[in-house]
Amino acid sequence: MRDLHARLDVLGYRCADQGETFGDATRSLVEAFQHSRGLPLTGEVDGVTFERLEEAGWSLGDRLLYVAQPLLRGDDVADLQVHLAQLGFNPGRIDGIFGTATAAALVDFQCHRGLDESGTLTRATLAELRRMIRRDADGHLVTDALDLAMATARVMGPVVICGGGPLVNRVARESATLGETRNLGDLSCQEVATRANAAAASLVLSFEMKPDLDVIHVHYWASYRSHSRRGERLASALASRVSHGADLPRVEVTGMALPILRETAMTTLHIEHGEATEAALGALARDIALVAHHRE
Repeated sequence: MRDLHARLDVLGYRCADQGETFGDATRSLVEAFQHSRGLPLTGEVDGVTFERLEEAGWSLGDRLLYVAQPLLRGDDVADLQVHLAQLGFNPGRIDGIFGTATAAALVDFQCHRGLDESGTLTRATLAELRRMIRRDADGHLVTDALDLAMATARVMGPVVICGGGPLVNRVARESATLGETRNLGDLSCQEVATRANAAAASLVLSFEMKPDLDVIHVHYWASYRSHSRRGERLASALASRVSHGADLPRVEVTGMALPILRETAMTTLHIEHGEATEAALGALARDIALVAHHRE
């Protein structure tokens, strides 16, 4: 508990609870942190929340950054990605994960500045990066421009369906009549991401049933200084289509940074729903499949 309070304090969440106490003050601060990171507001320090707390403790320059196994994650990586994108080098999605796209952008920067093309953020590379940011960067991100250009583009590749609940198989059947579809069922988030990324999927649809939920939540990627414009567009299109259907609950569209949204390289929607009649589930499955295959 003392470690939790210390981590929150460093991040500016000063807690009135003392010592080993997890009281209302701590819970409120955990919720505030979760909100800032696009996580569900549970007030509980689950595995994902703790991982994001650890990542938030890294500042740019605290450590060498390079492609490691497992991949390095943290706010320092996100800051690096933002700086590269400001200078016109594309690190891929700004997600705080140091992967191959970020390494390639860093090598490109090092090449342009006459540095050792190691793909590692060394002190020399960081100093040059900071010098260039102060002098030349205009605050615009090349990743934003690329994402905007792709927002309405038709992306090839299979639609991947995953998760749990009665919609998974229904959507997979509806989707299969419209284009290439892969139903991965209730695999782990990491396994889904690994398979979807390897297949160069055009879209991932993840489902979760919450029996007491009286609305449909559609989440797309949003965190740090980026969000998926294509994800937002598809989520909004789905909300618009469902709103015209009979016997379906209202749809809430929210940008979040859930693990499935972060780990998948392509556009992903995570859909949460409650119990519904067979007719309503069938209609919802058809709507989702049509939007997924651009038949809005």
